[in-house]
Amino acid sequence: MTRTRLVGRRHVLAGGGATLALAALAGCAPRIGRPAGPPRLALPALKARTDRITAITVCTRPFRAKGPRLDVERLAEKTVVHNYGHGGSGWSLSWGSSAIATGNALATGERDIAVIGCGALGLTSALLLQRAGARVTIYAKDIPPNVRSSLATGVWSPDSRICLAEHATPEFRATWEGMTRASFRAYQSLLGLPGRPVEYFEHYAIADAGARLRPAAAPVDGRAPFATTLARELVTDILPHGEDLAPGTHPFGARTVRRNTWMMFNLNEYTRLLVSDFLASGGKIEIVEFHSPADFAALPQQTLVNATGYGARALLKDESLTPVRGQLARMIPQPGIDYGLYYKGSAFVPRRDGMVFQLVGDDDYYGFNDATAAPDRAEAELAVTTIAQLFP
Repeated sequence: MTRTRLVGRRHVLAGGGATLALAALAGCAPRIGRPAGPPRLALPALKARTDRITAITVCTRPFRAKGPRLDVERLAEKTVVHNYGHGGSGWSLSWGSSAIATGNALATGERDIAVIGCGALGLTSALLLQRAGARVTIYAKDIPPNVRSSLATGVWSPDSRICLAEHATPEFRATWEGMTRASFRAYQSLLGLPGRPVEYFEHYAIADAGARLRPAAAPVDGRAPFATTLARELVTDILPHGEDLAPGTHPFGARTVRRNTWMMFNLNEYTRLLVSDFLASGGKIEIVEFHSPADFAALPQQTLVNATGYGARALLKDESLTPVRGQLARMIPQPGIDYGLYYKGSAFVPRRDGMVFQLVGDDDYYGFNDATAAPDRAEAELAVTTIAQLFP
């Protein structure tokens, strides 16, 4: 017969005390009442290898020292509404800038309107005109993905090379803020759509001791600075605040690390969405190459929105446009990589339509006045291998 021994409360407490004592002797006593340290950031390692590069592309940003051109003029007996010259902020400001162009075009009284150009500004101008009740035809030499806008980095950067600081007048600041807020609202309506045309990601700016966390607005040789503080001064209520990560809480050793939340565009999916929406609403696209404003006379529409970007330099002989070269090394997407990086003048963005690496330099004059369109393999590999240093 098996006897069942009844264990009293005193035996349980005694046994528990012995267990705690043994645990303490073994060096594993529970720590009661001690606050835990900050959790360590865990990031999957990025496969930043040059053999994973799938393409190298070059974009020419259309910079104007005084900012985008948004005026209206008469050319070839047509009313031409300008919407170009946004530097590195074309996608970022496209909806707000195109809202201004739409208002200027509709003010002519015309409801059959032509849009010249099928990039970021052309597509958003066309869509906003349609939503206002206009019939719209896009005339362009190329359509996505074979346009300069499709070669952009894809990060929401509304004050990237938008103008020189000396031209950021109160009037310009008010216009810029209006464009930025309108564009921001439009992008929030695109979050969560199939294909994720727009999404947020965590970005880490990383620097060795004594180095900069981000490129400077102007070089040390005294050239004029760019207006790079507009976002921090005017729209802080819609920008997540960054945070510095303490040493030991991140996987980048003794380096300085600052984390921000950024928005990005997966441009293949995003441009496909814009083109599809435009065509579904009755829009037409005609492949036409314009060599001078005189060619506008052949169009049946009396009001034209000129959204030709850097192409306006040759088309309109606009010498106020300065090219700013930007090259991307595109790489095979990697599951689990949903964060971005900046380190030693190189940037990485985790786009789903192909991760991108870019050499951005130590200041905003990198690539300035350089219209070279030929890919540079050495530059692409330097961008990749620099970021690879973070993952030994």
